[in-house]
Amino acid sequence: MYKIITFNANGIRSAARKGFFRWLAGQDADAVCIQETKAQEDQLKDDPMYYPLAHNYYHDAEKKGYSGVALYLKHPPQTVRHGIGWTEIDCEGRYLEAVYSTHSIISLYMHSGTSGDERQQKKEAFMAKFAPWLQARAQAGERLILCGDINIAHTEKDLKNWKGNLKNSGFLPQERQWLTDLFAGGYRDAFRLVNNEEHQYTWWSQRGNARANNVGWRIDYHIISANLASLVESASIYTAEPFSDHAPLTITYRDLA
Repeated sequence: MYKIITFNANGIRSAARKGFFRWLAGQDADAVCIQETKAQEDQLKDDPMYYPLAHNYYHDAEKKGYSGVALYLKHPPQTVRHGIGWTEIDCEGRYLEAVYSTHSIISLYMHSGTSGDERQQKKEAFMAKFAPWLQARAQAGERLILCGDINIAHTEKDLKNWKGNLKNSGFLPQERQWLTDLFAGGYRDAFRLVNNEEHQYTWWSQRGNARANNVGWRIDYHIISANLASLVESASIYTAEPFSDHAPLTITYRDLA
């Protein structure tokens, strides 16, 4: 079995204070994909807690206290790509990839458009550029596991209050169609391959009692190339402890390594 966890920490130091690394120590994960570290590695490097597995990598945003992604790996990768090679993405620390001989694991933090039109336009510009890039890699026969906060709920099943969010970023028709097209092509939603239940969420607003009432969104994913679909064994969302406004999503695979 090969266990991969993805988690938007909403500040890796904040998640640490709330017990994330204590929980992680008991998971025996092969790979952990983190988004929104909100830290520079210089702020973390003297504390071994932030280097929990054998091989640990960070890709920071240029702006302090913003964005940032990480990968914690049990097995040594052949290479690690700090960024996708697009300046507008890499300066915000949104992409980190570990390349193995049999597969690649990507930690991705996709934009949120909730703060206004400018960020939504940046999000959709990235989506337009990223989809053909992904499809080209799938068509080349690569085995990709793209983990992260995609900031899109795909279907009505993936958020509690879907009727009230039809015109809001994260559930706009063009965003949902982007995922539909991706999943109709060379990729699959790994979670939905093994779990079709309703009310399975990975993020809750910090306003009101959204988490207590499970008024959430499923916006964190394992998006996998179709050639890995048969290897998905199980999926779970850990909600017992609130390490951030997101919950860790764990998916186990058969015979990845």
